[in-house]
Amino acid sequence: MYYNKFAFGLSKEIWIVEVGVFLNMLGYGAVLPFEILYLHDARGFGLGLAGLVVGTVTGLAVVVTPFAGALIDRVGARATAAAAGVALAVGYAGLAFAETAPVAFASAAAAGIGNGALSPSQSALIAALTSPEVRHRATAVSRVAVNVGIGLGGAIGGLVAAFGLNGFVVLLLANALTYLVYVGILVALVREDARPARVAGGYRTLLRDRPFVRLALLNVAFIAVGWGVLAWIVPPYADADIGVGPRLIGLLLLANALTVVLAQIPAVKLAEGRRRAVALAFASLTWVAACLLVVAADLGGSTLAFAALLAAAIAFGIGECFHSIALMPLVAELAPGELRGRYMATMGLSWWLGLALAPTLGAQLLSVSPSATLLAAAGVSLAAAFAVLALERDLPAATRLTPRPALD
Repeated sequence: MYYNKFAFGLSKEIWIVEVGVFLNMLGYGAVLPFEILYLHDARGFGLGLAGLVVGTVTGLAVVVTPFAGALIDRVGARATAAAAGVALAVGYAGLAFAETAPVAFASAAAAGIGNGALSPSQSALIAALTSPEVRHRATAVSRVAVNVGIGLGGAIGGLVAAFGLNGFVVLLLANALTYLVYVGILVALVREDARPARVAGGYRTLLRDRPFVRLALLNVAFIAVGWGVLAWIVPPYADADIGVGPRLIGLLLLANALTVVLAQIPAVKLAEGRRRAVALAFASLTWVAACLLVVAADLGGSTLAFAALLAAAIAFGIGECFHSIALMPLVAELAPGELRGRYMATMGLSWWLGLALAPTLGAQLLSVSPSATLLAAAGVSLAAAFAVLALERDLPAATRLTPRPALD
């Protein structure tokens, strides 16, 4: 009983995987803010070229993700995650010594391939190693691990990057090492995930699952607003239109991460025994409120403006918590076991598309009207809330509730 309470009802294997997730994010968070700076300042690449190198990582991840789904179903989630970790280690180690553009692009390509395969394989592995009644808890712990890892990594990275080229090289090599440690953990301490017999159809079968396809399309909207607005729309708006400087913008992002860390587990308890569609709709409505708070920040003085932005950052974080609890466990239950990799990869692709749409479309709208941009985002999120509630009646009855584990 004591162990179950202490472990949140999760097995030792899952906690081992979560430690690996934390290590990945610790290293990734340490290099993420400094990639372009490293290539431009330390290696002498032009800003445009540096941006293309970093963009290669994300661009290839989008292309690779569907293939990764098929690979997961063929060879297993653990093997795919291990191969992705090796690719990421090779990519970031290569970037540490990238003195020429060809080496930089080749290294970025390896990292992009790894990124495209790692996210769906981790999700599929966690789904395979957990029972449906605690799957949402494992997802919640992953979210906490991700936010703590990125937050600590960013803080450490800032200190190490201050040493110039040598500091950047250390950061990139340390990030590569975290991926290799993760691979070692998977191979040595985590059992191979069971794979059902292969079936014909693949993605064609998935595309015939209309409720899932609708959920994946809705998730593009969820991610574009719930993650993209705070990351790419709020900072330039706050800087240019409200006069909030980079230091305070950094505090907003910190507040968002801390909100997820502190609120994720209480949100799990609140969601258990309740409808997943309602949790997703609540997340979306929370993002509507967050967008409106950002608009309202332009109506008051500097102190009130920052308070409104801070409240918005917290609201975005609360929405993230409820979205995470509901979405990936629902995907795991909708997916046939033999196609779980493809289902996870498709949902992963919706994340990448949402993250791509937010800066691409948002930046264009910002140049026309910042308030209209945020109101449009609020409108998209409001429509998504109603759409996910309408989707609920087409979901299998057994998947509609977040389980309440009989473990505590």
